[in-house]
Amino acid sequence: MSIGNKIASIFKKKKVALVLGGGSARGMAHIGVLKVLQIENIKFDLVVGTSIGAFIGANYALGNDIEGAEKMALKFKAAENLDFTIPPTMGIIKGNKIYGIIKSMLGDNTFSDLKIPLAIVATDIENGEEVVFTEGPLCDAVRVSCSYPGIFVPQRIGGRLLVDGGIVNTVPVSIARQMGADIVVAVDVGFCVNVGEIKSIFSVIFQTYQIMGDELNRHQAKQADIIIRPDLIGIDQLAFDKAMTAIESGERAAVEKLPEIKKKLGVRP
Repeated sequence: MSIGNKIASIFKKKKVALVLGGGSARGMAHIGVLKVLQIENIKFDLVVGTSIGAFIGANYALGNDIEGAEKMALKFKAAENLDFTIPPTMGIIKGNKIYGIIKSMLGDNTFSDLKIPLAIVATDIENGEEVVFTEGPLCDAVRVSCSYPGIFVPQRIGGRLLVDGGIVNTVPVSIARQMGADIVVAVDVGFCVNVGEIKSIFSVIFQTYQIMGDELNRHQAKQADIIIRPDLIGIDQLAFDKAMTAIESGERAAVEKLPEIKKKLGVRP
């Protein structure tokens, strides 16, 4: 490498990515993390999200106020948004009401309308392949990324039958790397032991997938330069009534990691 190229590589701006993992209700902690990062004016060149991380990430990448996402989270009532399939076919819940909430936040925007580049991860349930969205309607990509198999009816896009991205990549750091990220800050809101009593078929399905994916989740997160793990003990994947607790946990975890983040990004304290 010539001296000129060496100098150029030293001063080349590093591409910084934010990765938001899946975790259903636990993912409300992403809102708290983003509140802190925005206050501190921490900027990202790329956002990658899975499941609830795709939803929160899309809202952030559009440039929407994080306060709007917080208000949505605090008003959300899971029981009011269950449109059951009768009889059940490929899922217990149609997901149209959830799609309505996604639409209310993201509108008719597409990936080309984003202020920050975004990648959303889904899973092809027919062949097990990872599917990464970087173009097209945002709402459709977010919907399939949040479609937990067995609970929500899968959606077909581009000839593929798609479900939750967390099945193959809960904390998609690998996608951020593939898209050229030099530095990755990941928020892991995944599995937690002792979440409380298993009370319903929904709890059984969520907990089963979490246990199965725990080791994969930790391996994926380790590829990040900085991992933010909010303390979410006692908040299971269905505890949407604990949104404020999750948000506050996200804030505390982000504040704790701020010195490390600023040092890595070369930001003055």
